[in-house]
Amino acid sequence: MSQFAIVLITVFLTLAFEFSNGWHDAANSIATVVSTRVLTPFRAVFWAAFWNFVAAFVFGTAVAKTIGSGMVHIEMVDEKVLLAGLVGAISWNLITLTLGLPTSSSHALMGGYGGAAVAYSGFRALILSGWTKPILFIILSPVIGMMLATMITLLTSWIVRKQRPYKVDQWFRRLQLFSAALFSLGHGTNDSQKGMGIITTVLVAGGLLKTFSVPFWVIICCHLAMAGGTMAGGWRIIKTMGQRITKLTPFGGFAAETAGGMTIVANAVFGIPVSTTHTITGAIVGVGASHRLTAVRWGVTRRIIWAWVLTIPGAAVLGAGMFRFVIPLIAGFHLP
Repeated sequence: MSQFAIVLITVFLTLAFEFSNGWHDAANSIATVVSTRVLTPFRAVFWAAFWNFVAAFVFGTAVAKTIGSGMVHIEMVDEKVLLAGLVGAISWNLITLTLGLPTSSSHALMGGYGGAAVAYSGFRALILSGWTKPILFIILSPVIGMMLATMITLLTSWIVRKQRPYKVDQWFRRLQLFSAALFSLGHGTNDSQKGMGIITTVLVAGGLLKTFSVPFWVIICCHLAMAGGTMAGGWRIIKTMGQRITKLTPFGGFAAETAGGMTIVANAVFGIPVSTTHTITGAIVGVGASHRLTAVRWGVTRRIIWAWVLTIPGAAVLGAGMFRFVIPLIAGFHLP
């Protein structure tokens, strides 16, 4: 198989990954707004997909640069490594989607890419300092989301303390449209940029770009793929996120989405690739815990956390395995 063909397949698979990312992470943007019955599932996915795409014109490419050139030495990988990493990440997404687990597509991509790079060049291919913030924020992003959601819940509770419950419910049904839009903007920019980073890297590795600079067509294509995946939805995961962790009202949904959106947008500005799944889950837990600790179904939450912990190493093993055993059969090359 020619080098150009491998580059083309990698670009196509990256867009497929972005589609699966939108599908897999649709629940992050719309689980709360669906579970509170502010919008029907179809209207909710359309609303989220629209803001996923609008994000292309709002934010830069800081996260794409971190993924593409900040975690693995570009000069020590080739297009076959990127192809193997993508196949590993997509495989992990499909496995967790089947199991109904809201794991991180972002961390699956990082793990798959890193695992394939190690299989090709050893651990020296990794830029260890570039992995510090993403791994640290596996812990910090849900904690920040939880703390912000708790603060927003307490603050808004105090503001509306003298209002009738029915009136409060009507207010927050309208406000939740804006909070869902904010979260979808953050989701769109943070997760689409990961695909941009991979496509730009494969273009550099394949000699089609001289320097790492994300082309405009890559930005548009990644956001379109993300929005399309969100439209397709992920209904089993929506049920887990929206109903099984804690029971949400429009008031709680607003707090969770606002906290999650603020956390993700701030990280995107600073180029930190965080998990939208982790962040919104932490925010939902924060809303439930602000009322009482027993409002959170901790058994479900523990199961989700275990899935988080296993995502990077699990996807890394799949990425390395794909590079060693599957990609050689497809691309027609022999490993040393």
